[in-house]
Amino acid sequence: METNPPSRYDVFNLDCPSRKLFDRIGERWTPLVLLALQHDIRRFSALLRRIEGISQKMLTQTLRGLERDGLVTRRAFATVPVTVEYTLTPLGESLCDAIDVLRRWAFANVDELAAAREAYQSDLSASTPAGPEVPTPRALADRPS
Repeated sequence: METNPPSRYDVFNLDCPSRKLFDRIGERWTPLVLLALQHDIRRFSALLRRIEGISQKMLTQTLRGLERDGLVTRRAFATVPVTVEYTLTPLGESLCDAIDVLRRWAFANVDELAAAREAYQSDLSASTPAGPEVPTPRALADRPS
């Protein structure tokens, strides 16, 4: 019988280096940027157009973090204005393969997840007694004194 060797990493420990990777993957834009670069070299402006909702600032921050972690390569060309292209490193490609599995799972289960959320919300609404509306902090701030 074959057993796995003991790992020196335990993702549940706060100081485990693998937690940094989980932090990176858990960032809002990281998986989308990686998937947008899958099988493609892209310019910054093309990434900005491809990933709806991301700001220029967030794309810049995400790409810098991915480059720092060795997942993305940045290549600048001496043009006016400067042209910059991004591509996945082999390490980034291997991570992207794992994220692509999650993407396919999400596509296969999106209807079931939506139904579960709807059922949960219905159950929550049915079990919550109607009472006075609780004002939001914004409504309180906008109320005349």
